[in-house]
Amino acid sequence: MRGYSDFGYSFVYIIFEEGTDIYWARSRTLEYLSSVLPRLPQGVKTELGPDATGVGWVFQYALIDTSGRHNLAELRSVQDWFLRYQLRAVPGVAEVAPLGGFVRQYQVNVDPIRLQAYNLSITKVAEAVRAGNNDVGGRLVEFSGAEYMVRGRGYAKSAADLEKIVLASSASGVPIRVQDVGKVVLGPDLRRGVADWNGQGDVVAGIVIMRQGENALQVIERVKAKLREIEPGLPAGVKVVSAYDRSELILRSIDNLKHTLAEEMTIVSVIILLFLWHIPSAIIPVFTIPIAIVICFIPMKMLGLSSNIMSLGGIAIAVGAMVDAAIVVVEQTHKKLEEWERTGRKEDYHRVVIDAVKEVGGTSFFALLVIAVSFLPVLTLEAQEGRLFKPLAYTKNLSMIVAAVLAITLDPAMRLWFTHMNNFRFRPAWICRAANAVLVGRIHSEENHPISRILIRLYEPVCAWALRWKWLVLAGAVAMLAVTVPVFNRLGSEFMPPLDEGTLLYMPSTLPGISVTQAQNLLAVQDRIIRRFPEVDTVLGKAGRAETSTDPAPLSMVETVITLKPHAEWRKVERWYSGAPEWMQPIFRPFQPDRISTEQLVEEMNDALKLPGASNAWTMPIKARIDMLTTGIRTPVGVKIYGADTNVIEHLGTDIERLLAHVPGTRNVFAERTGGGYFLDFDWKRDQMARYGLSMDDVQNVVMSAVGGDNVTTTVEGRERYPVNVRYARDFRSDLGRLSRVLVPVTSGAQIPVSELAQVKLVSGPSMLRDENGLLSGYVYVDVSGRDVGGYVEEAKKVVHDQLRVPAGYSIAWSGQYEAMQRVRQRLTIVLPLTGLLILLLLYLNTRSLTKTMIIMLAVPFSAIGAIWFLYALGYNMSIGVWVGVIALTGVDAETAVFMLLYLDLAYNDAQKAGRLRSLGDLQAAIQHGAVKRIRPKFMTVACMFMGLVPIMWSTGSGADVMKRIAAPMIGGIFTSFLLELVVYPVVYEVWKWHFELKKQLARS
Repeated sequence: MRGYSDFGYSFVYIIFEEGTDIYWARSRTLEYLSSVLPRLPQGVKTELGPDATGVGWVFQYALIDTSGRHNLAELRSVQDWFLRYQLRAVPGVAEVAPLGGFVRQYQVNVDPIRLQAYNLSITKVAEAVRAGNNDVGGRLVEFSGAEYMVRGRGYAKSAADLEKIVLASSASGVPIRVQDVGKVVLGPDLRRGVADWNGQGDVVAGIVIMRQGENALQVIERVKAKLREIEPGLPAGVKVVSAYDRSELILRSIDNLKHTLAEEMTIVSVIILLFLWHIPSAIIPVFTIPIAIVICFIPMKMLGLSSNIMSLGGIAIAVGAMVDAAIVVVEQTHKKLEEWERTGRKEDYHRVVIDAVKEVGGTSFFALLVIAVSFLPVLTLEAQEGRLFKPLAYTKNLSMIVAAVLAITLDPAMRLWFTHMNNFRFRPAWICRAANAVLVGRIHSEENHPISRILIRLYEPVCAWALRWKWLVLAGAVAMLAVTVPVFNRLGSEFMPPLDEGTLLYMPSTLPGISVTQAQNLLAVQDRIIRRFPEVDTVLGKAGRAETSTDPAPLSMVETVITLKPHAEWRKVERWYSGAPEWMQPIFRPFQPDRISTEQLVEEMNDALKLPGASNAWTMPIKARIDMLTTGIRTPVGVKIYGADTNVIEHLGTDIERLLAHVPGTRNVFAERTGGGYFLDFDWKRDQMARYGLSMDDVQNVVMSAVGGDNVTTTVEGRERYPVNVRYARDFRSDLGRLSRVLVPVTSGAQIPVSELAQVKLVSGPSMLRDENGLLSGYVYVDVSGRDVGGYVEEAKKVVHDQLRVPAGYSIAWSGQYEAMQRVRQRLTIVLPLTGLLILLLLYLNTRSLTKTMIIMLAVPFSAIGAIWFLYALGYNMSIGVWVGVIALTGVDAETAVFMLLYLDLAYNDAQKAGRLRSLGDLQAAIQHGAVKRIRPKFMTVACMFMGLVPIMWSTGSGADVMKRIAAPMIGGIFTSFLLELVVYPVVYEVWKWHFELKKQLARS
């Protein structure tokens, strides 16, 4: 629970556990709030915020006047009384928050000298203005058979109406009106937030906030449709321009993944066709992919999962593994049909196909099921990482389960349908030959297949060498694993992999106490500098808060949304292929882009924006909203200081700021100046007040009305509503001396200056109070660049621990991404071992052998070697995305190992039935036959999984970086796991079978 208390408003944010029903939470909050209301100060109002969060800021726009005929007050009226109501009616929109411009206000500027001359107080003026603006109803009267509703029309319609309000009468009966003691003008209401468009100055903007749980893409489309519908109703020359549109990110990400998915399906299909060289057999696994994907969308719809980056990403990382069972079955079918052909076709080939499917179908089905079940622990993730990766886990598991079911249902049926062993005979002959080539084909044995023949020729001597030098091979495998451990320790750590949103969020902080005018000037300067960069499309800057409870920002906090142009329009950098023909360059760009990177752009912007009094921080809109919602910290790393005294908290914060500035990797660091606000205090003298018979309420009301002004009433002008403010004219409250002469009426009828009753002084104090879980808090924001967050925090913690003395009663906590990293680390210490145990249990249930289960699990350390080295080579840090890839890799390891062991068992059993196992040499020959002669299905399954993931690594654009972190450990792990399985598994199998089974059997015989 967090609290923010700033000038004129306070917010309390309650963060509930994941999965809590939002409307139950809101009702419970209202119940607790009802007991608090009686204890609040008089005049304090409370309201529950919308059923939305800061993450729901899905669309932002600005009102631009191209004609130059409309001022900011008129544009703000259009926003408040036209656009706001139209857009709030759109389904899925919780709130439309206005920002910038000027809210029109009727200002009654009173002259205290005239008040004194007429012996009137400003309180009397406020009461008269309040009473002089009202409508009433007089029920009904009936004339001539018709009834008339009686109305008393007393609402003020102009400044002249307010000036004519009577305050009192003189002794001679002459009325004293508002215009006699002051002047009524139209002016701006108090502003706590300003906006800027492209550095051109103040602008009126709006923020569309989506209702929690809604589909962002659908809501944005409805909002844009409504804007097109109401566009003709806007004033002439006024148009609504988009400043931030999340649908562009969504569509761009989905299109990118769809393209990657199509590439994966194409590559996998080509691999299958090349290796099988038999179209009827290849059609079955090729068809399995799109059929499984289409069927997968049915349970997705039932579970309420939409097509987004992660849900499609789950399908993308599963494509290569979907066809593994179909490949194994078709390969076994080919072997049986080859044997059937050699033995003279003694039985119906349909029976041969069915027996082949039965022989490996169960194991294949189980192997795919292991991949699906091994990914279930991802569903135990919580909070931000759970919301991100659960859709991926659901779709990957669903697609694998569907593929597993198809492997034992649709695939055998298609196998019988498409398998033809006799050629067709009809005319014309050329069509007959084409039909036979496509529908019948010729089954090529592994020895006669051009690719398999090469693989066998390469692998056979390797396998023979490994069996001859088995202890050296085992020692080499252990050594490779040992060498990998220090490399793993050198990998950095971070919470979430970066998601390039295509939009930047620049969030500098300034010192508290900055005025609205100065904030607007600073905002315009920053936006003009940003707008100069050719990669920037539009800039919408915001200082302070929008009028929504989802935005508690003070004026010292700036948020600038920078919409970038498509990456193809960014500045070019010289690459080794820059001189190549234009048609060739797209081939190399995915591996080494020839445009400046987002990181380089941010560094250039950061260098250009080193302005005095501002500490920069760079992030992206969605990421920033999630971070601020979950931890309250908008930078990658933050320090929270808890205690009872804001001065001590500020002192600790500045000390931490000084220490962290020298830690490598610190781009910017800023400690909130919790005591840096400026205040004008009226320190009342109670003895003097008692002398004049004044209560505290009497004097406080005068100060509140005369100096600050009080919105005493509201005008009603059609749909529009504008406040009426009463206070002293500016000349009578512009400095400390004039404020000391504010007049306070006393019981005798005289009016005395406030300096007689109070000491008026300038002081400093907390401009904004933060509270977290009942303790006052202060934040230190740290923007990290050039190193991993985990390593940075470990070093920074040591520096702070060694050099900072924390007083008794105070504590510090590291937050931001680090806080989430700690939570995920604790969860993964439970999830990962459980994943391993779950896979062990499933493998044991399938093999009914603890030895076989442990041999299969050897694939996990084999794959860890490639995964870790590949991550190290790419410069990736360990993140939740990488760990999700590692979890997915364990299931793939189990599957490849199961298939390897399956073929070794088949060869061993065949040799045993034929009576060929009479010596160690016979065992080695059987093992070599099972390993070498069945290289094609093993290579095909691994190639499909490996090459099915490769398109992810060369993909670019939104969502690509997240998917690369998931795919990278899988690619590296599959590569080394397969190579080591080919070399080490025959050795391990020989040691097991010879020393624990065959040797004993031969000794007994």
